[in-house]
Amino acid sequence: MILDKILIIGASGQIGSELALKLREQHGNDNVIASDIKEGSEELMSSGPFEIMDATDEGGIAHLIEKHSITDVYLMAAMLSATGEKMPMKAWNLNMNSLFIVLNLAKDKKIKKVFWPSSIAVFGPTTPKQDTPQTTIMEPTTVYGISKQTGERWCEYFFNKFGVDVRSIRYPGIISYKTLPGGGTTDYAIEIFHEALRTGKYTSFLGEDTALPMMFMDDAIKATVDIMNEPAENVKVRSSYNLSAMSFTPKELAEAIKKEIPEFEIDYKPDFRQAIADSWPSSIDDSAARADWNWKHEYDLKKLTQTMFKGLQESISLKSK
Repeated sequence: MILDKILIIGASGQIGSELALKLREQHGNDNVIASDIKEGSEELMSSGPFEIMDATDEGGIAHLIEKHSITDVYLMAAMLSATGEKMPMKAWNLNMNSLFIVLNLAKDKKIKKVFWPSSIAVFGPTTPKQDTPQTTIMEPTTVYGISKQTGERWCEYFFNKFGVDVRSIRYPGIISYKTLPGGGTTDYAIEIFHEALRTGKYTSFLGEDTALPMMFMDDAIKATVDIMNEPAENVKVRSSYNLSAMSFTPKELAEAIKKEIPEFEIDYKPDFRQAIADSWPSSIDDSAARADWNWKHEYDLKKLTQTMFKGLQESISLKSK
């Protein structure tokens, strides 16, 4: 039996770091090679092989794939929405060139399977905002969203034209207590927990009634692993699958936090990220993922809130020892 050998590109990021640990748990530490342009957490670095690598270095990626006999690549490197608006060409080059490198390696049979994450940023102000369908109008207004929409088209093209086994999901906002925010428009939903514990108050950069699709990290990791483990014939969407768990506003999240910390206070000072959020859906229809590969989420707002506080408090306690 030939074991999968996995390379994660962008393993020091918010999702990549937790994905690497989950895959090492499932496949064995030595069978999951983490890589990034910078070192990751102590847990990531100590639990298995790590390689410093630029996601746009075609020769470097090809070398790692040959060196470690890689079968599957998870391309998690990207510049996110808010950061990308400050450095548009750098965001475009990173997000697109890294994808072309990996798709071409798969086309040339150097690897068997590719995971590439898309995002709700592919949608735009003309997209239906409620229960956004799997197939719909997509006119993104951010560099990040444009790169993800373009990437989806290339993924489907490489599948149809060359038989590349590429799989993708459109992540909503991802919430985790293990890693700090990475420059996304939904990051308020992570910052708010840190500030609730640190100061008991938070100023949201989104308006109180801005509803966005959200997901706890464990559900995002579960979806990523599930779609990659699914038989190829069940993965019928080769652009990217809608994925959803819950939708809430900053006001609704603050109310959930007040049930745990009654004295918590919030105010609102929307900035440039408000326009980005206003262009995105408020809820997502992910019935295709639920039908094709049996996707199910586990975390609702109450469970997410309780888990975030428990995880952050344990982290604070460990640091103070």
